[in-house]
Amino acid sequence: MSARIVQGAATAAAIRESLKPRIVAFRQQAGRQPSLRILLVGSDHASEVYVRNKVKSGSDEGLDVRLERLPETASLADVLAVVTRWNQDDRVDGILVQSPLPAGLGKQAMQQVFDAIDPRKDVDGFHPYNSGLLAQQRPALAPCTPSGVIELLDREGVRMAGARAVVIGRSEIVGRPMALLLIGRDATVTVCHSKTRDLPAVAREGDILVAAIGRAAFVTPDFVKPGAAVIDVGVNRVTDLGEARAIWGDGSPKLEQLSQKGSVLVGDVHPRVADVAGLLTPVPGGVGPLTIVMLLANTIKAAENRIQG
Repeated sequence: MSARIVQGAATAAAIRESLKPRIVAFRQQAGRQPSLRILLVGSDHASEVYVRNKVKSGSDEGLDVRLERLPETASLADVLAVVTRWNQDDRVDGILVQSPLPAGLGKQAMQQVFDAIDPRKDVDGFHPYNSGLLAQQRPALAPCTPSGVIELLDREGVRMAGARAVVIGRSEIVGRPMALLLIGRDATVTVCHSKTRDLPAVAREGDILVAAIGRAAFVTPDFVKPGAAVIDVGVNRVTDLGEARAIWGDGSPKLEQLSQKGSVLVGDVHPRVADVAGLLTPVPGGVGPLTIVMLLANTIKAAENRIQG
């Protein structure tokens, strides 16, 4: 068996098309574009790339996307002051504070920031209020990556109702909301983590397997039920030649890429899983494009909800 490799770009493009008439309708009703404000604190390289892509994608689709920056030395009070200003600005529909924040702000800083964002403008879907609505299966602004996975499964014809779904990872950003969204689609869901006994055997029960654990090539073929739909959420940077050889083998083009660029990306799913799975999302290029387009969808949803009262 050789898995069908599903790029996220096609699904993302289809979602973008579905958003266009909603943007036009909002502009006609409100007299302005749906608006998103993004705060970047510090100069983390990966965050710079993510934010640049979010600004470009939103602007290309006709949203009013504006980026504000604070220096690495900014205090938590400085960050919260920006959030408060945007909360109070009726022209702002969506607020996103790029994570991670600088370590100097403390371990709980990100959660304090999430808590401070107006839930109606919480386009990341991380506010406790929105998390509670999601847990109760009520309409909410849901986290972007899990929402994108559901869209991909839908558009690829993967049946969720009645399916056994296994989620590896229990983070508040991906794992937990992913499980809740799958439950909402009538899947029978198991959430696995570092304390799960005989993890490969549990994972093999899944007709749908979502890997979101943050460990390079962790999910090997013995984790996968033959023919399963495998969604790889992980993005891990490999810089060690020995590790790269262990993952891809000698002679792989990935080794040349590593030598030229100093690093290469791999997901949480080992490349050999393609020999067992029925469907597999690659890294990069699988879930990533969906995360950004679902951010745009959440911004439009937040804008619509606000003008409808």
